[in-house]
Amino acid sequence: MRTVPDEVTQRLSDLGNVPVAVPVLVFAVVYAARRGNRAGAAAAALAMALVPALVVPLKQWTGRPGPLEPWAAGYYPSGHTATAFVAYTAAALLVSPYLRVRWPLPLAAALTTLTAAGLILRGYHWPLDVLASLLMCTPLLLGVHRWAARPVGPPA
Repeated sequence: MRTVPDEVTQRLSDLGNVPVAVPVLVFAVVYAARRGNRAGAAAAALAMALVPALVVPLKQWTGRPGPLEPWAAGYYPSGHTATAFVAYTAAALLVSPYLRVRWPLPLAAALTTLTAAGLILRGYHWPLDVLASLLMCTPLLLGVHRWAARPVGPPA
């Protein structure tokens, strides 16, 4: 018996859906580009574009079944976790230098953690699927950090 209702875990896992996470990043990319940080905006957009290029081939290569669907394949690594991690963290990295506050990165970490928890508790992914996505996408975000930390425009 599950301790967290399916409605809750489904909503949490949906935080990693492309229609939910990517618009947050698009907003941050436009904001940073308009403020003069075109290199950071481009780095964040490129990082998000590379997520499927990293995740999809590995899913096909491993063919790992899901926890609740042993007949289905393609659960390793978690694309939803990768999408959430890159979209929310890159967005936070882009807007933080302008806002001069500390909450965007903890908020991005919280949204990514909630997504991962929802995916695991709902039974869509094994914990290793989520961990693999985080490890795979960390180099992408380090590249975004390198370029996003250089705001060009005046502070907000």
